[in-house]
Formats: sequence, structure tokens, C-alpha cells
Amino acid sequence: MEAYISREAALELLKKYNQDPFHIQHAYTVEGVMRWYAEQMGEDVDFWGMVGLLHDIDFEQFPEEHCIKAPDLLREGGVGEEMIHAICSHAYGMHVDIKPEHIMEKVLFATDELTGLIWAAALMRPSKSVQDMELKSLKKKYKSKGFAAGCSREVIEQGAEMLGWDLNDLLEKTMEAMRSCETSVSEQMK
Repeated sequence: MEAYISREAALELLKKYNQDPFHIQHAYTVEGVMRWYAEQMGEDVDFWGMVGLLHDIDFEQFPEEHCIKAPDLLREGGVGEEMIHAICSHAYGMHVDIKPEHIMEKVLFATDELTGLIWAAALMRPSKSVQDMELKSLKKKYKSKGFAAGCSREVIEQGAEMLGWDLNDLLEKTMEAMRSCETSVSEQMK
């Protein structure tokens, strides 16, 4: 596996193109989720985490060219080709034809939209937290087409299928991953 940039350099690069607190929080969340999955699967936690942190680097400034502008921004920041491929593959079928191949790319594809939906569901809870969320409650929100309508259920389901996982397994694991990083994300946002 190629060398990759440090978290400090990745944060600097992320914040160069993203100022909206929503986008920064989403980046931290996906980073934490990817780190959790990497740990569970015995993979490179730092590599997976940096992919999660930088996955939407171009989205705030170039939403119509998401993952089309990203390679140039990432190369300029010293990011290697393997990481660029992994990052851009999460927009497969939407903006690019870079198919997720590695397990990490499939996890990113499956969980990116899902983290947004889970976070939206958490904000509706009295606790405003994922810590006490149950699968049954999340599934109810998931099935409601009007809830977090910007989070594509089709992409989430396609991701679960790519991974060969049952949708409930993906929902449960991603909730657990978000529980593991919720405090850290909150602290970083202060």
C-alpha cells in the first residue's frame, strides 16, 4: 500500500475547500465510521480513516462536479492515486464511473449516505444521540420516503448488495460505528 498524507495534512486540505460546519462534521463522522469498520475487519485504520475524512473534499464548492474535481484537489494536497481512487469510487453511478472494488471502497459507498440518514434520525431523538438509537427506530425513519430525503436509499441498498450484506446488518453496524465516534466528532466540532 502506498504512503499517504498525515491526518493533520488531510485536515488542512479538507478545511481549505470546506468551511460549512455540516460538511466538516460529516467528514469527521465518515472518518470515524471508516476507522471503526477497518478495525473490525483488520484493515489499515489510518488509510480507511483518511479516505473517510477526505471523501467529500470537492462537494461543498463543486457539488455538480463531485469526485470529478476531487482528483486534482487531492493530488495538489499530496494524496496518492490509491486513495484518490478509493475516494472517487463512492460517487460511482452518480458522478463518476469509478467502481468500488476494494472492501473499503464498498464500505464507503454503502455508509456515506447512511451516516447522514442516521445522524438526521439521531437529531429527532430527545437525546439528540445515536447512543440510545435502536434498529427498529432507524428502520421506521429509513422507510419514510420524506425523512432525510436527500439520503439515497437506493445507494445505501446498492452498497449493502455490493458488500453481500443484509440491509439490517449494514444499518446495525453503521449505527454501532457512529456510536463509537460520536463523542470524538462532537469534541472536534467545538
